[in-house]
Amino acid sequence: MGRLYCLMGKSAGGKDTVFRRLLTDQTLGLKELVPYTTRPIRQGEQDGREYHFTDIDGLENLKAQGKVIESRVYHTVHGDWHYFTVDDGQLDPTAGDYLMIGTLEAYTQIKAYFAKKGMAELVVPLYIEVDDGLRLERALARERQQTEPKYREMCRRFLADCEDFSEEKLAAAGITKRFDNTDLECCLAKIKEMMQT
Repeated sequence: MGRLYCLMGKSAGGKDTVFRRLLTDQTLGLKELVPYTTRPIRQGEQDGREYHFTDIDGLENLKAQGKVIESRVYHTVHGDWHYFTVDDGQLDPTAGDYLMIGTLEAYTQIKAYFAKKGMAELVVPLYIEVDDGLRLERALARERQQTEPKYREMCRRFLADCEDFSEEKLAAAGITKRFDNTDLECCLAKIKEMMQT
C-alpha cells in the first residue's frame, strides 16, 4: 500500500517550494493530491495546480455527494475562506505514494477518515518549520509581489499560525518529527531520507 504524505507548516515556511521539489523528484515517484478552496485565486496560481478553486455552492454540492474528506474555514478580513480535501478519484492507495499540502487540522481529519477504513498508516505527516523572523520576512516579500497586496490578511495568517501549530496541538496530533527549512537542500535531503527508509 502507498502512503499519503501531508506536508504542513506555518505560512511562509516554504511549503510550496518543498512541495514542488519533492513532486518533481523522479526518484520519489510521488503523485499529487490537490485540495480544494473557496478563496480567490492568487496571481501566479493555476486552477488544479495549487488548489481546485470553487465557491460555496461547489463545496455544498460535494458535501451533499458525501465526497468531502475534511474541511476547514478561516474567517479572514475578506470573508470566509473554506479549504477541503475531496474523495474525487485522485487518490488510489494501491497506485503508489501521494503528496499534498495541508494543515494540522486537515492532517488529523484525513488520518481519522482513513483510520475508519482501516488505513491509518496510509497518512504520514511532514511538518516543516522555520524561525518566525525569517518566516515573516518571506511572507512580506511574497505579498509585495502581488498586484494588490493583502497585508492585513498576511498578518492575520501569521498570527493565527501560532495558535494553529501550537506545541500542544502538534503533540495532540502525534507530530514528533520536524524538518527545519532554513536550508532548503538540507530540508529536502532529510525528507527524502525518511521517505526512502
